[in-house]
Order: sequence, then structure tokens, then C-alpha cells
Amino acid sequence: MAKKNPLKGYIPNKLYFKIGEVGSIAEVEPYVLRYWESEFKAIKPSRTQSKQRIYRKKDVELILEIKKMLYEEKLTIAGARKKLREFNSKDKKQLRFDFNKKDQRKILREIKNELMAIRELLG
Repeated sequence: MAKKNPLKGYIPNKLYFKIGEVGSIAEVEPYVLRYWESEFKAIKPSRTQSKQRIYRKKDVELILEIKKMLYEEKLTIAGARKKLREFNSKDKKQLRFDFNKKDQRKILREIKNELMAIRELLG
């Protein structure tokens, strides 16, 4: 009978994870993580003085997303890379604000007025 992995898909609330921990969470072997690191430039684990890989929570989340794309959605490495690029560029487009100074002042005034109205409602 196969042993159940208590960490599967669950990311503990920690700052850093060793490669073995990430492998347990994602249910992949460490060599797979090292390969994905070479294929996906967004995975950038830090290194300790003893050269061990240390992953942050956002790296682990990205690894889980990559695993989903490769194993569940059946994308190729190139397809997953392309999907990540599209996802990242879409996020950047949503965050960009192209306002001139007059527009900025007008928007800030409107926000200030709305906040003051909320403040009055709250007493």
C-alpha cells in the first residue's frame, strides 16, 4: 500500500524550503526540480553557504503551477513556458497606469472625496 503524503499540495507557513521539502510538497523528485529550474527562469532558488538550494514560498507556488500545467493540462515544457509568459505579461498590463498629471490629480481628488464620505458615514 502506498504511503500517503501529508504535505501534498499544502505549503507550510515558512520562509524557506529545502529541495527535499519542495519535492514532498509537489510530489516530484529533486532531479525534476533541478531540471525545471534550468527550463523555467522564473524558478530562482537562493543558495546557502554550503550551496544548498533554498526555495521561497512563491517559488513553491510556481512549481505547483508548473506541475499542474505539465501533468494535468498535459502541456509541453515550451507550452508551459509560453503560458507563464502570457500570464506574466497580462498581469503587467493590468498594473500599468498611463495618466497625465491632470488625470492623476482628478483621480486622487475623487478618491479623497469618496474616502471622506465613507469617514462621515462611519461617524
